[in-house]
Amino acid sequence: MSRLVNRLVFFSKCSRATISLLPKNTPALCKVHTSPGLKSLTRYNETTDWQKKLSPEQYVVTREKGTEMPFSGIYLNHYEEGMYHCVCCDSPLFSSEAKYDSGTGWPAFKDAHGTWERDESHASIIRRPDNSLGSSNMEVLCKNCDSHLGHIFEDGPDPTGQRFCINSVALNFKPRENKKPGVIEEN
Repeated sequence: MSRLVNRLVFFSKCSRATISLLPKNTPALCKVHTSPGLKSLTRYNETTDWQKKLSPEQYVVTREKGTEMPFSGIYLNHYEEGMYHCVCCDSPLFSSEAKYDSGTGWPAFKDAHGTWERDESHASIIRRPDNSLGSSNMEVLCKNCDSHLGHIFEDGPDPTGQRFCINSVALNFKPRENKKPGVIEEN
């Protein structure tokens, strides 16, 4: 609970100076940085012009490790069946079956898509230590393109006990198709 309080205090203290540096049409965000010298651990093309591909808000969160304001994301109260994909590279990240309401202000998931028990070797996410908020957190990144997605906390529901706290702007949602295999639909 104290981690949640610390994060909320941090966001409430996010200075207007930080927000005023963002483009005019960008919703209020707080920029959070980890070590600037970290190189990509992925195979994604490093020549991609992310500023052209993404909205200003998506760019700040995914490429500059920003965080959207709590209770502002479009997927916070979204419960349609389907898959949440990386906004940068379209890798499948989280299933709607793993989503739950954590009450923290960001979409929360019990585990990443492709995880079996606690084995994430087939998942499209990686973890990286992040000490930027004054406490030791674990950052969640897209394994394919190194996009910042959010953080993992050890206060989630059973069976994993984990809470993947993910920024909505780092995600695209694709609904599950309701077609049955082998059935041809007629017009």
